[in-house]
Amino acid sequence: MQFLIYILVYPLLWIISMLPFKLLYLFSDGLYLLLFHIIGYRKKVVTANLKLVFPEKTNNEINQIRKKFYKHLCDMFLEMIKTMSISKESLGKRFKLTNPEEILRLESLNKSVLLMYGHYASWEWSLEIQNHVNFKGFGVYKKLANKYFDKLVRDIRSKFKTTLISTKETISIINQNEANGVKSIIAFLSDQSPRKTKDVYWGHFMGKEVPCFTGAERLAKRLDLTTAYLKVTKVKRGFYEAEFITLAEDASLHKDYELTDMFLREVEKQIYNAPEYYFWTHKRWKHMDKKPKE
Repeated sequence: MQFLIYILVYPLLWIISMLPFKLLYLFSDGLYLLLFHIIGYRKKVVTANLKLVFPEKTNNEINQIRKKFYKHLCDMFLEMIKTMSISKESLGKRFKLTNPEEILRLESLNKSVLLMYGHYASWEWSLEIQNHVNFKGFGVYKKLANKYFDKLVRDIRSKFKTTLISTKETISIINQNEANGVKSIIAFLSDQSPRKTKDVYWGHFMGKEVPCFTGAERLAKRLDLTTAYLKVTKVKRGFYEAEFITLAEDASLHKDYELTDMFLREVEKQIYNAPEYYFWTHKRWKHMDKKPKE
């Protein structure tokens, strides 16, 4: 069944990826009308999230942010498909790194780099940064249920010299690289809600106390990795800029959870500046107010 779904869907994805950008974004406009006005995909979740973190905004302001978000969501989904066929040159024009000298400086420290991301703007096209660095790029991700689509996603990333590794593989692969003298850049998306466990770290995000992922911070301290945040901003439709913001050259000098909090503050700044580019369809605040009593 997985293969049947793959062979039926793959040709459509490939045809979409071959569309010129003008047609791609016309298609995105149509998809927006379908998702927002007809299906109402996760509209209740998006509205609840926006009202929760922006209680001071009027219903009209919330609605305007919501509309802009859905337009961006459709763009990003089709841009992800476009990655199947986009050239290195075209991607480089549309996703620009503003301070490549900073990541080269971190590389000069001769330590692997842990790069923290938020679900903001375009994390899919950030694989372009591999063209500006010397270290081998790895992206930590959750495997797809369909093994054929999972392989497709891996193959697309490898085209741009980035290797996807599952969360279970991360520590062993990094340890192996370090043992072999291979320095790497490991990318983590770290702003979503983890499973609520007794020992999870509860931090503040957008003014609410929520459980937070700390795997990236713990890995940085355990393996002595430099830590940075990739700040991605949307310049205009189909064009993005990214900036490396160094969080710590020596993670061991920071208190527990301090790097996690620093990362969350960077994501917050971007959300407050342009909330429409955050990934509001996820239930990020679903465990709010459920912190176990000590």
